[in-house]
Amino acid sequence: MKPQRTHYGWVIVLTGGLTVFSCLGLARFAYSMLLPSMGKSLHLGYDQMGFIGTGNFAGYLAAVAMAPFFMHRWGGRRTITIGLVLLASCMVLIGYGTGFVPVLVLYFLTGIGSGLANVPMMVLVSHWFTQAKRGRAAGLMLAWNGLAIIFAGMLVPALNRALGTDGWRTGWQVLGAISVVIAVTAGLLLRNSPSDLGLAPLGHGNTAGEHPLPSPPNAAGKGTMLHLGILYLIFGLTYMIYGTFIVTTMVAERGLPEVTAGRFWAWVGFFSLFSGPLFGTLSDRIGRKGGFMAVFAVQAVAYALVSVDIGMWALYLSIALYGIAAWSIPTIMTAAVGDYFGLAGAAAAFSIITFFFGAGQTLGPGLAGIVAKHTGTFSSSYLLSAGATGFAVLLASFLRKPFAEDTVTDPQSR
Repeated sequence: MKPQRTHYGWVIVLTGGLTVFSCLGLARFAYSMLLPSMGKSLHLGYDQMGFIGTGNFAGYLAAVAMAPFFMHRWGGRRTITIGLVLLASCMVLIGYGTGFVPVLVLYFLTGIGSGLANVPMMVLVSHWFTQAKRGRAAGLMLAWNGLAIIFAGMLVPALNRALGTDGWRTGWQVLGAISVVIAVTAGLLLRNSPSDLGLAPLGHGNTAGEHPLPSPPNAAGKGTMLHLGILYLIFGLTYMIYGTFIVTTMVAERGLPEVTAGRFWAWVGFFSLFSGPLFGTLSDRIGRKGGFMAVFAVQAVAYALVSVDIGMWALYLSIALYGIAAWSIPTIMTAAVGDYFGLAGAAAAFSIITFFFGAGQTLGPGLAGIVAKHTGTFSSSYLLSAGATGFAVLLASFLRKPFAEDTVTDPQSR
C-alpha cells in the first residue's frame, strides 16, 4: 500500500504564508516598529506619520480595484509575484528616503504591491480547499503575519542600537531584500488551481483525482456582500489605528524605551501566531457568524484597555488580546467569501469586500493622526475603536448562514 502523499494544497498554504509574511507582515506591520526612529530622523509630525500610513492603504485600495483585472489577464500566480517584486523594490528605496513626500509616494506604491499580492492570494487559497477546511487553511497562512511582527520586533531595535538614528534605513533595505527572495519563491511554487496538477480541492470527501460537485454560483446577494463589507471596513479602520500607533503610544505617551516597546510588539506577533488557526478552526465548527462575533468582542476589550492609562497590566492584557485576535477577521472573511459566493464568484466578491477593508485602513491612521495632533494623545482614537468593534459584534449577529456547498475550481482563474 502506497503511503499517502501530502496534498499540494499545503504547499500553497506555506507559500501563501511567505507571501503574507512579506506583503502584510513586513511591508505593513514593520512600519509601526520603524516609525518612531524614522519620524525622528525625518522630523515628521503625528499627522504626517498618519498620512504616510494612509498613503499605503490608499495604494492597497487602488490595488484592490485593479486586482480582478490583473487576475483575469495574468492569473493569480503572476499577479502575486509582480506585486511582491513591486513592494520589495519600494521598501528598499524607502531606506534612502529624504523627507515626507518621497516616503509617502514610495509607501503608496508599496501599498499597491501589497494589494496585488494579498488579494489574489486570499482568493487562490480558497480554490485549493473545500468549505470544511477553508478556515483552517486561511488561518495557518495568515499566522505568518505574527512571525513577521516577531522578526521586526527583534530586528529593528537591534539595528537602531547598532547603527543609531539611521538604523531604520537599513531596516527597510533588509526587509525589502527578504521580500525579493519571497517573490522568487512564490513565482516558482504557486499554482492557480488544483486542476493544474490533476488534483481536486482538499477537504471532506475529496481526494486527488475526484471531481467535487459544483458550487452554486453567486449563492449570496448584494445584501450579504454589503453586510460582510461593513464588517471588514470596521475591522480595517480599527485594527490599523492600533497596529500603526501602539508602539508610538508606548514610547511617546507611556515613556517606555524603544527596545521595550519592540519587545511588546514582538509579543503581539507571538500571540497572533495562534490567531488565524484558532478562530479559523472555530469558525469552521460554530459558523462564520459566531466566529466574527467572538473576534470583535475580543478586539473591543483590547482597544478599551489601551484607551486609558490604568497600569501596565492593562497594556499587557490589551497587547495579548490584540495579538490573539489579530488575523482572525481576514481568516474568517477569506473562508466566508468562498462559502457565500462559491469559487465562480469568489474573486469578484473578495475584491469588492476587500475594497471596504481598504477604505477602513485608509481612513483609520490618517484620522487617528489628526486627532492625536489636536489632543496630544491617541487615547480618543482607541476608545472610538472600542465602540466601533462593539457595534460590529451586534452587526455580525444578523449575518445569515451560507448555502452548503462543496467547492469546485473555476477554470477561468487559471
